[in-house]
Amino acid sequence: MSPNYTQVSEVKLTYTNKVKSSERFSIRQSSDLYKFLVDYVYNPDTILLSESFKLILLSNANKVLGYYSMFEGGTGSTIVDIKMIIQAALLSNASAIIISHNHPSGQLVPSREDINLTQKIKQACDIFTIRILDHIIVTDEGYYSFSDEGRI
Repeated sequence: MSPNYTQVSEVKLTYTNKVKSSERFSIRQSSDLYKFLVDYVYNPDTILLSESFKLILLSNANKVLGYYSMFEGGTGSTIVDIKMIIQAALLSNASAIIISHNHPSGQLVPSREDINLTQKIKQACDIFTIRILDHIIVTDEGYYSFSDEGRI
């Protein structure tokens, strides 16, 4: 019995951008990034409730193409799928990314898991020539930047 090719699903890849490049938020330093994250990305009502992982997608000029709330977890961790990070970066035609997650505990020190995950994501990005500019840990009172600390 031969396969029926009319029952194969079609995959559609789309990219829609409604913001003019001149109007996009520009990331120049970690303090710009922190302000963007707390003002537009993280919900102030839940930042101390549960851990969430965000992806910031950037153009070659480090202007924000958009952000994606990728993963939600519990009070101490969240599961992160690197394949989905790369997929989002490729679908948005991003030249660079910034990853971020919050620590509901309020602690700004990265865990061993945070450090290992950052390195794995960097390795995956290198394959596709996508720059990872920073991994920023956010709390309601401040942030930790892997880039500022020389860890990226």
